Formats: sequence, structure tokens, C-alpha cells
Amino acid sequence: MTETRLRTYTHLAGYGIATLFIVSLAIQNLRYGFYQLFYLASGLALLTVAGLIYTTLARRHQLRAPGHLFILAAANAVILAALFSLKETDLSHWCLPAILLNLLILPLRQGIVLSLLTAALLIGFLLSRGPMPEAVLVGFAAMILLSCGALYIWHYDHMTQSAEDLAITDPNTGAHNARFLDETLQKEISRSIATGHPLSVASVALDYLEQTRDLHGEDGLTTFYRDATQHLFGVIRAGDTLYTLGNGEFFLIFPYTPEEGVRVIAERVRRSFEEKEWPIVGRITVSVGCTTRVEGDNLADTLRKRAARALADAQKRGHDTIWFSNGAPQQA
Repeated sequence: MTETRLRTYTHLAGYGIATLFIVSLAIQNLRYGFYQLFYLASGLALLTVAGLIYTTLARRHQLRAPGHLFILAAANAVILAALFSLKETDLSHWCLPAILLNLLILPLRQGIVLSLLTAALLIGFLLSRGPMPEAVLVGFAAMILLSCGALYIWHYDHMTQSAEDLAITDPNTGAHNARFLDETLQKEISRSIATGHPLSVASVALDYLEQTRDLHGEDGLTTFYRDATQHLFGVIRAGDTLYTLGNGEFFLIFPYTPEEGVRVIAERVRRSFEEKEWPIVGRITVSVGCTTRVEGDNLADTLRKRAARALADAQKRGHDTIWFSNGAPQQA
């Protein structure tokens, strides 16, 4: 399940439970003739239903949907306005579920700010009304609820980020893996189309991989992969990105780099491997296939396949070489 879909389900559950709770409050107050509270609960129910509708409409953009802040800020404002205006009725307990809903729906920082503001106004109101023990008790409950909710949401966000990092990072080398490659490459292609800047890519493969594995074993090859990855990080420029594809292959993305630039970088990569004495494998060479985006290259798969063909051509020519593949502009 993607993070966006999980957030959508969480928001739907939060708004849905809040709606059921508020509707039950409205019905209960209507039965006992508390019409002001009935109207208040009805207005809050409309806001939570609006949250349900907004969540459904923005389900594909749930991680950056700004409408939740306006909906929940309005709900908190309605409760606080009623708290100060309906002096004969104690509505302090209505603020506590609102604090929890803020933390559940909003990004952590926004949820904490809105909840702190609500809690501060609630405590100030209770202190002005008295008695002091009741004000302290309710204020303490609000702060405990806010602290526990914020801590849980922070822990969830931290675990989510850790899981995302594990999903897109190769555990042996620390570089991004193939899962993250297509997404990033497609973004770079879109940016290249929008701005007109050149974009180049390269596939790098270790030569004679099977012979190296036979000589040094899988453990030795794994150690060499780590060393080779760190070496490549030192060769490429800031802004370039590196990905490990497995089986001794790497993929490089070079934004703002024309054909001449990628040829120079590819030769630098090839020469740096050839001239280096590696701790475990000794001498080793690489083959490099590179290409530059041309007009009509709108898909990541197009550039990946062309770089792969260029790499195959380099290997056919005896390894330890580079090969550039030209892309023919597509006719509109």
C-alpha cells in the first residue's frame, strides 16, 4: 500500500469517526431540547463531511492537500467561539477530540501548532472562569493528549521515512536502487522538456564479472561493490545521481549535461577504474554506454534502453571502452 493511499484511508477513518460522534451528539442534544448545542454539532458535522468529500476528491494528492488545514482550523474556531459565547454551557470536553483529529489529519508541524493554539485558548478560558482545580485538570488532560498524539505521529512519520529509504536504497552500497531510478529519471525528463536543458545518462558495467566472482567469491564481490560505489560517488559531480542495478551494473543520470559533457565524464569513469588498484580484486575495468536525450524522448524507458544498447556495443568492442548512442529525433 502506498503512503498516499494509506493517508487517504486514515483521513477517511478520522473524518468518518468524527462525523458519527458529532451526529450522535447532535441527536442527543436535540432530544433534550439543547437547540444551541444541536446547531453547533450540526455545523461541525457539516465540516467533517466536507473533510470526507475533500479527502475523496484529493485522494491522489493526499500528501500535499492544503484543504485539510482550512477545514480543521474552521472546526477548531467554531468550537472555541462556542466555548466563549455559550457561557452557561461547558464545552471544554469538545476541544479534546478536536486536538486529536488535528494531529491525525494534518502534517505533524501544522497539527501541533493548531492543537497548541486550541489548547492554549482552552486553558486560558478555564482559568478565567474557574475553579482552578478543574482548569488545571482539563488543561493537563489536553496537554497529555497532545503530547501522546504528537509523539505517536512523529514515530509513525519516522518509521515511514525509514521504510521508504530502505525501499529505494541498496543495503550493500548505499546508492539508490532500480526501483527509484525510473521515477527520478522521468522527473528529470519532464524538467528537461520544461526548461530545455540537456540531459544525459550512462550505464556502467564491470567487465568479466563472472571471472571476478569465481576468483574472489560472492563476499569479495560484495565488498568490491561497496568500494566501487563510493568510488563512483567521488567521480561524478554534485547534482548527478547514481543507482545500482545489480549484477555489476550501475546507472548514472547527468542533468544539464550535453553529449560532449557525458563523453568526458564517461571517459573519466572508465579511466579511474582502469588506473586504480582495488584492495580485493586488484585490477578491473568497466564498460560504459551513454546517451543524451533528444526531442521526442519523453519516457524513462526510452533512455534506459538506449543506454543499455550503448553498453552492449561497448562490451562487444572488447570491454574497457565507452560507446555513445545517438537518439534520432522523433517526427511530430
